[in-house]
Amino acid sequence: MTDPDTLRRRALDALTTARARTALLTDCVDDTELTAQHSPLMSPLVWDLAHISNQEEQWLWRAVAGREALRPEIDSLYDAFEHPRATRPALPLLAPSEARAYASDVRDRVLDVLDRAPLEGRPLVDAAFAFGMVAQHEQQHDETMLITHQLRRGPAALDAPEPPPAGDTTGLPAEVRVPGGPFTMGTSAEPWALDNERPAHERVVPEFFIDTVPVTNGAYMAFIADGGYRDERWWEPEGWAQIRSHGIGAPLFWRREAGQWLRRRFGVVEPVPEDEPVLHVSWYEADAYARWAGRRLPTEEEWEKAARHDPVSGRSRRYPWGDEDPTPAHANLGQRHLRPAAAGSYPSGRSPLGVRQLIGDVWEWTSSDFLPYPGFVAFPYREYSEVFFGPAHKVLRGGSFAVDPVACRGTFRNWDLPVRRQIFSGFRTARDAEAR
Repeated sequence: MTDPDTLRRRALDALTTARARTALLTDCVDDTELTAQHSPLMSPLVWDLAHISNQEEQWLWRAVAGREALRPEIDSLYDAFEHPRATRPALPLLAPSEARAYASDVRDRVLDVLDRAPLEGRPLVDAAFAFGMVAQHEQQHDETMLITHQLRRGPAALDAPEPPPAGDTTGLPAEVRVPGGPFTMGTSAEPWALDNERPAHERVVPEFFIDTVPVTNGAYMAFIADGGYRDERWWEPEGWAQIRSHGIGAPLFWRREAGQWLRRRFGVVEPVPEDEPVLHVSWYEADAYARWAGRRLPTEEEWEKAARHDPVSGRSRRYPWGDEDPTPAHANLGQRHLRPAAAGSYPSGRSPLGVRQLIGDVWEWTSSDFLPYPGFVAFPYREYSEVFFGPAHKVLRGGSFAVDPVACRGTFRNWDLPVRRQIFSGFRTARDAEAR
């Protein structure tokens, strides 16, 4: 069992890292930009700022410490289920200065709670779970705010260094064989794992092949050039209706100009790099490409087996490379860079079978609906996962460059509607072992 001092340091680091990123994303624009709605798909940045702190207050100040609400009158304003994103600008939201003051007040109180609270004796505090949950929640909203930055018009407000070069990828196979048989999916041991990742259970997966790297922009350009967006046979009926009704003919933020594909990325227009994983595609687009290529999207079980299963030991790792936490040598995470790295990057992060970039760079669509694992128990509230279970949402795995390591692991499950394109989503393809 981890000692309390180590747990407190881990929780403090996670909370501090998240708050520094929140400040970066909100301090880089003026109050007008903070209160504007840059897309009806997203909240104003100032809503996210106050929502983060309201959740922190509710779970750490009220639920963990048992203290009275600081601002009970704003709870309903920042309830994500009560107010759809498109309607949030009309609410009497806290102004930027008020939101920052509220965030600072809550954080000061929470750090005092962290110093004093017992970290055992009830599920909410065991292994500092509630503090880890709140840090993950803030980082998830930081990713949401980064999406808003991508959607906003105007000059660039963010900057970051380029990802490291991929190095020599000559000789990398196009696909990797994953042997059939059982493996352990999910987790019962990861202390900050969320309810939909639990419990660990055995799955039997037949032999299959999976792409060594995510599908690249260059490969996706071939799909476009071959008329992929004009050929109904590759598309699910709902996806075909979507692209026809909205006139979609390329990934979001792409445009064709003077015979060249360009994209807008955080306020900068640039040529689309062919060696980078494709980004901002919906599940329907990913599925159509896979059909066109004579392949399919991997199931969620296949993705996790490719990422975690060690065929030598027979155990499932925390990450493709092992059990140690991610470092910059393993994966493109944490908004360290504002783009995916070239396909084939991060050889130190490869799985035991040699699959690369399963963690970081782009969220990867799978073919699976978002469903509970056998033995699932909602904790600590139904609205985190349970209300989203069903065929309406598809599972994404692996995280993106916009995901912090605290909210990304081999068992982490993301989900979204199959029409979503503004998220940092890409994919890789798979095929049955007997398929040719």
